[in-house]
Amino acid sequence: MEAGMSEGTVREKAVRESSGTAAGREASGPKQTPLETDFGKTEENLAAYARRLLEIPAFDLRSYSPLTLAFLGDAVYELVIRTMVVTRANTSPNQLNRQSSALVKAAAQAQMMHAIAGQLSEEEQAIYKRGRNAHSATKAKNATVADYRTATGFEALVGYLYLKGDLRRVVELVRAGLDGRTKK
Repeated sequence: MEAGMSEGTVREKAVRESSGTAAGREASGPKQTPLETDFGKTEENLAAYARRLLEIPAFDLRSYSPLTLAFLGDAVYELVIRTMVVTRANTSPNQLNRQSSALVKAAAQAQMMHAIAGQLSEEEQAIYKRGRNAHSATKAKNATVADYRTATGFEALVGYLYLKGDLRRVVELVRAGLDGRTKK
C-alpha cells in the first residue's frame, strides 16, 4: 500500500489507471487492448507469441510437409473468416456458422485462390504449388478433386505465412480473395 493512502484509495487508483478514465489515461497513456500491448510495442506476431508461450524451439519452415502446413492453414483461415463474420454482425451461432461455412468450403477457397493467384510472390506460388500437388490420403467431400487440391494449396500457403509470422499478409490475401470472388 502506498504511504498515506487507504486500501480503498489504492484500489480506486488502480482501477482508474487500468480503465479508460481521463485520470488513468493521463497516468498511463492511451488505453490499449491486450493484443496491442503484447504485439504493438514488441512487434511480436501471433505465431511468435504462441511459440514463446508454448516454449516451442526454433524451426525451419521448409522442413514442414505441405499437408502439415495445410492442416495449420485450415485452422488459421477458419479463425480469420470467423473473426470477419462475427465482427460484421452479432447474430445467432447458427447464422454465423452458415456464413462462415460458405466461405471455408473447398470450392470457395479455390475461387479465392484463383482470384489472388496473380498477387502471389514467387515464394508464395512455390508454397501454394507444393500444397496443391501434395498427395493426401483423404478424399474431397462435396468438392471436385481440382477444387480440393487448389484449396489444399491455399491452406498450405496460409499455414506457411502464419508460421512465418506474416498474419498481415494472410488477411491481405483473404480480403483480396473475398473481393475477387464477389466481383465474378
